[in-house]
Amino acid sequence: KSGLDPSGAWHAWGMACLKAGNLSSAREKFSRCLKPPVDLNQLNCGSRLIQEVVQYLESTVKPIHIVDDDYFATLRELEATLRTRSLSLELMCEGKIQQNSYYQECLFYLHSYGTNLAIISFYMRHDCMREALLHLLNKESPAEVFIEGIFIPSYETGKLHMLENLLETIDPGLESWGSYLIAACKHLQRKNYYHILYELQQFMKDHVRAAMTCIRFFTHGAKSYTELGGKQAWLLKIKDHLKVYLQEVSRTSGRKKMVFTFRKKMSATDVSRHINTVELQMEVTKFLHRCESSGASQMTDPSLPTLFGSNNMKMDVACKVMLEGKNIEEGFGIAFRVLQDFQLEATEVYSKVAKQLVKQQKYSEIRQLLKCVNESGAAAKNDGDNIILNCLSESKNIPAEDLDNLIQDMDSDENKIQAYLMCNKLRSAYLVSVRQEAARAVQLVQHVRQLAQRGGDDVVQAICAQWL
Repeated sequence: KSGLDPSGAWHAWGMACLKAGNLSSAREKFSRCLKPPVDLNQLNCGSRLIQEVVQYLESTVKPIHIVDDDYFATLRELEATLRTRSLSLELMCEGKIQQNSYYQECLFYLHSYGTNLAIISFYMRHDCMREALLHLLNKESPAEVFIEGIFIPSYETGKLHMLENLLETIDPGLESWGSYLIAACKHLQRKNYYHILYELQQFMKDHVRAAMTCIRFFTHGAKSYTELGGKQAWLLKIKDHLKVYLQEVSRTSGRKKMVFTFRKKMSATDVSRHINTVELQMEVTKFLHRCESSGASQMTDPSLPTLFGSNNMKMDVACKVMLEGKNIEEGFGIAFRVLQDFQLEATEVYSKVAKQLVKQQKYSEIRQLLKCVNESGAAAKNDGDNIILNCLSESKNIPAEDLDNLIQDMDSDENKIQAYLMCNKLRSAYLVSVRQEAARAVQLVQHVRQLAQRGGDDVVQAICAQWL
């Protein structure tokens, strides 16, 4: 009459009936104030009222711990359960949720007024993981419900293996669980739980993703190649995963394709390429580990480059390998393979190395580098000259004799002239210019004279004028 909401009164009356043990009256009272959720898949356990009812009912039952030999139901029973999608409580909770009227009441209220997450959480609280999984499948609940209700509680209580066993028992191919497993992997990645992620990927037989996780284990947190040297076991694991994947691909390619919808796919060519990368990284790791251990290493990197990074990082690896050996030649072979395998910009890398050698005042090593480049068989005509031209920006620091030797090593006279002009060696530029074919020589000498005029070099200016 007063227009007040009566649901509070009905709820209190229902609770009183429950406490008095009058379960049927309680049901009738609660039916007047409890409502099923609009969305059964919302990520909560339903209204506060329903949670209070379930909490009270659970609190009145002291759990009886039964040693259940038949923990996993027989396959026949499971198949029947899956086939009928039965939610028969007697079948599902045999031996765990005892035939106890209070537990039955909990399930009545949860099925009538609770969310799927509430039902699943109830099963999980009472060690009925199989029932939780079957409910999830039966209701086709979204992945978030699986994560919140089953997956997180499983790994937090050390029951991940039990969960995996059940997933496999219910569906040996795991296809029914595909979207749930992928969501679980993403969840673990967000949480940075990479060890659990790796364990799960192995269970899923998702070899490509497992290999990617191993790459992270190999590279993450390492500050030196000495550290990476101690993590080489991960490289072997990457290789193993990729090889197993290749075998599986070749096994299924002849027959009717098996449907692995949730496992990461990759072409055999790409997998072979990745295996090659791993093998090359092994060589790089052994080489640089040895260099660091022997004290030959002179470079300190804020970030440690590996072949699993971007092309720029791969170029850094090639540079590092050349610069950290006893001499350029020692690491050139591995660096050259890196450049070839990943089709990197070789001249850019060689120029970078040359500049570093100038800083280290290892001028003879630059000549060694040019020799290696020329003998590699992959160098274009002017590569050697370009490498020298690129490192002449540091020419102020290069002693005159070493500078002269470098420029003398250049193949093209035009490039030599350019190099001399860059270093302000106008007289040397003039001497090479006059050796050119007549018309070109005139152009070059005129250019040298202009620079001499600008620089106030009267001697060179006079020589040029006389020749012209």
